[in-house]
Amino acid sequence: MSQINQEDLYLFHTGNAQKAWLTFGAHKLPGQKMYQFCVWAPNAQHVSVVGEFNQWNIDSCPMKREPDGTFTACCPAYHGALYKYYIVGYDGIVRYKADPFAFSSELRPGNASRIWALDSFAWTDEEYLKKRDRLKKRSWYQRPVSVYELHLGSWKRKSDNSFYNYREIADLLVPYVKGMGFTHVELLPVTEHPFDGSWGYQVTGYYAVTSRYGTPQDFMYFVDRMHQAGIGVILDWVPAHFPRDVHGLAKFDGTCLYEHENPLQGEQPQWGTLIFNYGRPEVQSFLISAAMFFLEHYHIDGLRIDAVSSMLYLDFGRENGCFVPNKDGGNLNLDAIAFLQKLNTTVLSAYPGVMMIAEESTAYPMVTKPPYDGGLGFTHKWDMGFMNDMLDYMEMDHLFRRDNHSKLTFSMLYAFSENYILPFSHDEVVHGKRSMVSKMYGDYWQQFASLRALYGYMFAHPGKKLLFMGCEFAQFIEWDEKKELDWFLDQYESHRKMSEYVKKLNRLYRKYRALYEIDDSWEGFQWMNADDNENSAAAFLRLSKPYRGKKQQLLCVVNFTPVVREHYKIALPEKGTLKCILNSDAAAFGGSGVTPAAEKVLRAAGEGFLGRASSIELTLPPLSVMYFEYTQDPEKTAKQKRKFEKRDGKG
Repeated sequence: MSQINQEDLYLFHTGNAQKAWLTFGAHKLPGQKMYQFCVWAPNAQHVSVVGEFNQWNIDSCPMKREPDGTFTACCPAYHGALYKYYIVGYDGIVRYKADPFAFSSELRPGNASRIWALDSFAWTDEEYLKKRDRLKKRSWYQRPVSVYELHLGSWKRKSDNSFYNYREIADLLVPYVKGMGFTHVELLPVTEHPFDGSWGYQVTGYYAVTSRYGTPQDFMYFVDRMHQAGIGVILDWVPAHFPRDVHGLAKFDGTCLYEHENPLQGEQPQWGTLIFNYGRPEVQSFLISAAMFFLEHYHIDGLRIDAVSSMLYLDFGRENGCFVPNKDGGNLNLDAIAFLQKLNTTVLSAYPGVMMIAEESTAYPMVTKPPYDGGLGFTHKWDMGFMNDMLDYMEMDHLFRRDNHSKLTFSMLYAFSENYILPFSHDEVVHGKRSMVSKMYGDYWQQFASLRALYGYMFAHPGKKLLFMGCEFAQFIEWDEKKELDWFLDQYESHRKMSEYVKKLNRLYRKYRALYEIDDSWEGFQWMNADDNENSAAAFLRLSKPYRGKKQQLLCVVNFTPVVREHYKIALPEKGTLKCILNSDAAAFGGSGVTPAAEKVLRAAGEGFLGRASSIELTLPPLSVMYFEYTQDPEKTAKQKRKFEKRDGKG
């Protein structure tokens, strides 16, 4: 009765399967009340299917060993039934294993797999997906990307502290995210995991959305609702390691099937987890198919790959010398590098409009360059250097910032080496690191002013944006996954105004092309005042691509001291006008209300300064950021327009 396609098995064993879930796992046979089960366990002595449908009887549904080491069986079963594989391992030990390809799982603390069909949801996001996939012509690099990162179990909870269902969360989250102006949500892992405290990063079900928040169809509803509102959905995905739980992938058939046998290669000492054997073709097929599964069945818009650095380096988290070098004697994991290149090539060939994002914290080169040029092939990389430097800077006494001015400007030395996302993520507000507002140096008022200045600087800096939930309203305490965010803070003016400020930043970011259109070259960025360490101030221009012969230009000015600086001179390319479109010190945002000048529209007609043809004097509010629309004088603009028309053959 087995209907296993031999060609699919061939692809699986050569590392080229992209939809291995169609072969493995539990599938209903057409027109019958029978289900076909298929599992890869080449070294097992015996395997049988046990579940609710056969009273967990180990003799009821024995599986047949196929020549390639897979086991198959056809058993009478039903939708929603719990099941496991009873495996007598190569080592003689009996293990009850969850199905690695199961689409659903039992609610923890149970850990059985659940038979589930995925074809009963009516999607309504066709237009959204068509628009998304057209981005292969107008890529995400030239679009605004402002990501709201969240943990579904602790964003909001019910009055009894229980979880909301995926559908309930969607109905609450969509109007909030849309109202705040974010373009995407990024979810901490929703793949099945046994321990709440892992936040989802210790995965046991790579094809199953966690049952904590509902069924697969409930999660489809979540994504569909987001897409209806024009909001993209990014998932954190964890191919870097997996836990040792007995029901999971560890020692699956009594041998190290998914992990390396040598502990120096197969164990991650920092986290107490196991490392995939990326050189094994079946592991490649398993993981790449898992990524493709979420893109196909759940219409996900991107994957953020967790802990890429731990995959790239054989000595990651190990004492000196306690690792197995590669064939060249080095510390790079060549198998993992080849796997990541293959993963990104496969995904982006099939879904050119999605984002593949690397959390990579080292200086490994060409993370976002294509594999044919020697890169890893990601579309984006988290800029951990920007995050670390800026948080160090903002925690510093204002007096010492002048001696550490490079922390403010250093990121521009490498800003265009990769396609970056600037993250203030969940990792920065846990484990004693304090909340974002608590990191800021100074008294209560200065902390809020500093956070506004930091966010304003980030939104003007080249790179896409990411904020973790709670950061948008300056939650005071660290994130705790065991309870919801402190939404009651909205009754306090300082927190409410911070939320309004972030909403304003998102609006401006999406409105002005200069803030997002050229994030990858100096064509979109010019320093005006870069080296004023004595005042801990800086100014720069962001520029768009020409549209009808005209470039959009925004001037950003930051003051990272609590001192009001009057008659502060700023260089500008040419004479022109400045119109203030953002002042983080405005009273509406909780600021002191200091303005750059009495006039709403300012003239930049001063003498040359810092090698530029013009300049202007402004009053810099304390601990502030200001944005200005900068328009050069008409004669200069007309000259540029004639040059543009001549270039296009119109003059």
